[in-house]
Amino acid sequence: MNTLGRSLLALSMVTILSGCATTSTTDSGSAARNPVDPFEKFNRTMFTFNDKVDQYALKPAATAYKRVVPSFMQTGVYNFFGNLADVWTAVNNLLQGRVADGVSDVMRFTINSTFGIAGLIDIGSDAGLPKHSQDFGATLGVWGVQSGPYVVLPLLGSSTVRDSAALPADFAGNPWTYVTPDATRYFGTALRVIDLRAGVLDASNLIEDAALDRYEFIRDAYLQRRAGKISSNRERGADSVYRALPDDDELDSKTDNGSSLNGGSAAPSAEPATKGDAQQEKAPAAPAANGSQPAFIPAPDGNLPK
Repeated sequence: MNTLGRSLLALSMVTILSGCATTSTTDSGSAARNPVDPFEKFNRTMFTFNDKVDQYALKPAATAYKRVVPSFMQTGVYNFFGNLADVWTAVNNLLQGRVADGVSDVMRFTINSTFGIAGLIDIGSDAGLPKHSQDFGATLGVWGVQSGPYVVLPLLGSSTVRDSAALPADFAGNPWTYVTPDATRYFGTALRVIDLRAGVLDASNLIEDAALDRYEFIRDAYLQRRAGKISSNRERGADSVYRALPDDDELDSKTDNGSSLNGGSAAPSAEPATKGDAQQEKAPAAPAANGSQPAFIPAPDGNLPK
C-alpha cells in the first residue's frame, strides 16, 4: 500500500469514530460522557489490539534488538532517522514562526548529513544546535486549530482528531517516504520502529507495573504532553518575542519516548485553553511519570543514550 493509501486508511479510521462514540454509566445509572474521550469504547478496543501487537511482536523484537545489536549501532540507527526527521521539523518550526529554530534545524541537518556521515553521528548537538521535534499537528495547534477528541489509531497509537488529520502531511514530509526500492523503505521503517521501542523498554515495564489503568494513564499523559508542547510553541512564538523555555529535546528525549502503538508521554504542562479548547487541549492531571510511554508505549523523537 502506498503512502497516500496508508494516510487515507488512517483518516478513514478517524471518520468512523463518529459511529463508535459511547457513554459510560455512573453509579447512579445516569449516562455521563467524558468530553475529552467520547470514543472511549472504540479507543479501548484499539488500545487492546495495539497492546497485543506489542506484546507478541514488537516488544520481543525490541528486546532481542537491544540485547544483540551493539549500542554504537543502535545509536547510529537512532541518529540517522532522527537526522531525516529534522527536515520536516525545520519546515514546521518555520510555519509556526519560529524562524531561529527552523534555521538551526536546517544547519543541524546540513552538518550532520555531511560531517556526521549521513547523520549517523550527531555532531550538531555538540556544535550547539539542539534537536527539536515538530509535526504538522503541533503546527495546526499553534495556528489555533482545536484538538478535537482523543483517538487511538491502529498501530499508530494515541492521537487526536486534529493530529490524525495532519498525518498525510507528516507522511509526505518524511524524506524516508520517498526511498526506493520499496523493500529498503519497509526494512528501514521496521528498523526505526524497533529501535524506538527498544529505547523505552524500561519505561514501559515501569508503567505496566505501576499504572492501575494503563489506558487512562497513557491517554491523560499524551493529552497533557501535547497541550504543553503547543502552549510552549505559542509562547516562544516569533523570534522578536523569543523567551527561553524548555525545548523539544528535553520534552522528547528518547528516554521519555518511543515509537508507540498506544502511547504518549507525560510532560505535565497545560495549554491555556480557549473557549473551544477547554475540555480538549487541557487534559486531566496524569500521574507524574518520568517518561513517555510507547504506543502501547512509543512516540516521536529525542535522545537516548544507548
